[in-house]
Amino acid sequence: MALVLPLLAFLCATLLVAGAAMAFAPGGGAVIARRLDEVTEPRERPARPPNAYELAAVGVLKRLGAAAPKSPSEMTKLQRRLVSAGYRSHEAIVFFFGIRVGLALLLFVFFASPLLHRPTLLGGLIASAFGYLLPSMVLARLAKRRQHRIRLGLPDALDLLVVSVEAGLGLDQAIQRVGDELGFAHPDLSDELRLINLELRAGKGRAEALHNLAERTDVDDVSSLVAMLIQTDKFGTSVAQSLRVHSDTVRTKRRQRAEEAAAKTGVKMVFPLVFCIFPAIWVVTIGPAAIRFVQVVFPMVQK
Repeated sequence: MALVLPLLAFLCATLLVAGAAMAFAPGGGAVIARRLDEVTEPRERPARPPNAYELAAVGVLKRLGAAAPKSPSEMTKLQRRLVSAGYRSHEAIVFFFGIRVGLALLLFVFFASPLLHRPTLLGGLIASAFGYLLPSMVLARLAKRRQHRIRLGLPDALDLLVVSVEAGLGLDQAIQRVGDELGFAHPDLSDELRLINLELRAGKGRAEALHNLAERTDVDDVSSLVAMLIQTDKFGTSVAQSLRVHSDTVRTKRRQRAEEAAAKTGVKMVFPLVFCIFPAIWVVTIGPAAIRFVQVVFPMVQK
């Protein structure tokens, strides 16, 4: 009898929760319609027009970026990094220099101003150096994330390319078709494939457009795919067979990367275990015994 009452209470609570969920859940038709709207709605939504303050801030940053000293080698590296992060505008590098200089000046003024309790020139210089380097670190992180997304979407793109080529489409038409189909699942890779199509329409050769793809993305898997496609086009071998073999290779590499990341998990868990979990366990297990030891031993020592 003692076990029946808790079991009945559990069953009653479960039935109440299930009934409430079914009562407030939308119908199947509404769910299907919502899912179709999410899939079929355009990915690029109309952007909010900038207000006067935003335009003024952008203008100030652009003027700062235009006035900042630049070296040709640094300009080339930053341009490639910006393109890898997805910023292809000609004004992107000027805007980036403006953010870098503006953030450095802002932190210097904040840490060296008399508003602080103890403003120092050294602290202002250190903060200014940190503000000068922070945009480069953020840009490198953004470029790395975008490269990771492109690397994850490449096997799906290769499968679609194989299906399109085997269905009778040419390589250029297959690239255009895959770029359109991947717009929702892998937007970064879709943009790159669409840009290849635009370059081909502008009159560039296929080899040059593919080389530009490898340089823009700076992903090793994309570079190997470009080399394979150029060699296939040059020697006249089967594009579908080459793409199928390369797709299997890319999927094998992705599985190996996942296994490598899983193998590194144990090593990465050492530091949180040692510095966060083990001290709490020691306090919980040894703390009461230590307190009891102090309460018993100290009066004996004082006597």
